[in-house]
Amino acid sequence: MNWLQAIILGIVQGLTEFLPVSSSGHLELGKHIFGIDAEANFYFTIAVHGATVLSTLAVFWKDIAALFKGLFRFKMNEETIYIFKLIVSMIPAGLAGIFLKNYLENMFNGNMIALGIQFFITSILLFLTLFFKPREKPISYLDAFIIGIAQAVAIVPAISRSGATIATGMMLGNKKEELARFSFLMVLVPVVGANLLELKSGVGNATGSGIEIILLGFIAAFISGYFACKWMVDLVKKSKMTWFAIYCAAVGILSLLLG
Repeated sequence: MNWLQAIILGIVQGLTEFLPVSSSGHLELGKHIFGIDAEANFYFTIAVHGATVLSTLAVFWKDIAALFKGLFRFKMNEETIYIFKLIVSMIPAGLAGIFLKNYLENMFNGNMIALGIQFFITSILLFLTLFFKPREKPISYLDAFIIGIAQAVAIVPAISRSGATIATGMMLGNKKEELARFSFLMVLVPVVGANLLELKSGVGNATGSGIEIILLGFIAAFISGYFACKWMVDLVKKSKMTWFAIYCAAVGILSLLLG
């Protein structure tokens, strides 16, 4: 991997992590186009995912600080309830990671046909939001669990995590202004946990990315992720998912053609 490819893939990761178009799917597609060995560039992938976690923290640091402040009052207040709902939403992804780890890892094999089909699934999910009018209800514990199931399904490479969770929340009738915030906060612990486990299992197996390449990708992913996260919050409030649905269908067609 050269420096230009690192910057491009970092930007792609940052933008697509928060926009409802699947960052993992785009990274798989980008590696296929550039002819990059995924195993050899293992630490690069970990770095760009870590960068988008940091960009989430940068955008929502006030919300996160307020949640912890409420939690450490050690009483059942609004912040504590919200954290419990976040924990409930993480359960499906945690179970999927524990029991389906090997199966899910095998899906990141560069299969463009499978990738194309998954992009089409994301497109359909986003199109479905056009037929559901949000009832502006708050996120309940049951809603949190169902949205968590959507997140677990989106572990598959080209099914967008933000697209699946936000679309599911809109179909459940949740308040639009709450959905983006909840969707982005609920992924922090699972992503950090998954990356730490991958880092432990991948030590010594990756030599394809020098420190300067990893750093360039990290910076590109953080900057693009920061702005994409802020943009996505506004987009959810306005419910403009149609163009992303069309885009995912187009990328799905491209993936099928490359297959």
